Amino acid sequence: MHGPASSGWLLVALCAVTGAYCLVRMRSGAGEQRGTAGGEALMGFGMAAMAVPAAVFTPPSWAWPVYAVVFGAAAVPALWAARAGAHHLHHLVGAGAMVYMSVVMAGAPAHAHDQGGSGVPLLTGALLLYFAGYVLLTGVRLVPVAAVAGSGAGDDGAGWGDRPELARACRLSMGIAMVAMLLTL
Repeated sequence: MHGPASSGWLLVALCAVTGAYCLVRMRSGAGEQRGTAGGEALMGFGMAAMAVPAAVFTPPSWAWPVYAVVFGAAAVPALWAARAGAHHLHHLVGAGAMVYMSVVMAGAPAHAHDQGGSGVPLLTGALLLYFAGYVLLTGVRLVPVAAVAGSGAGDDGAGWGDRPELARACRLSMGIAMVAMLLTL
């Protein structure tokens, strides 16, 4: 997306690290968790690629339609999995938001990328409200509950990929990044 270069690079780093952690999560857990982590890794790396500052690299004109197709394809399993739980609906909305941003960026003239204002205000606003609410709700869920003294909380020997609080933090960071990207649209 387009904005100041320093915030763009921070967004790239945040999304890339989140994508890398999601790859670590793919190595452990149940099959459904691996699939979810794979989708989140795709989102993290895709968001990192989209967040590279335009002053450094302007993608070729064919890149935005490719992003739209890739994230449209990522939405299909999320749509199928949404039958099982609301968490998959979030993946569907995220993939849809990525398709939307890709289409907007593909249709915007080159000089509009630096000025913003190219998206559909109503849809952009609805996505901003959704992701802002998601960020707030996920942030509240990360607030630690007082552990019972001597319960051994945190000493269960779980690996890095098996920590639900880290998975939530991963989703929180991607939600924050999505808000930042939608704001610059």
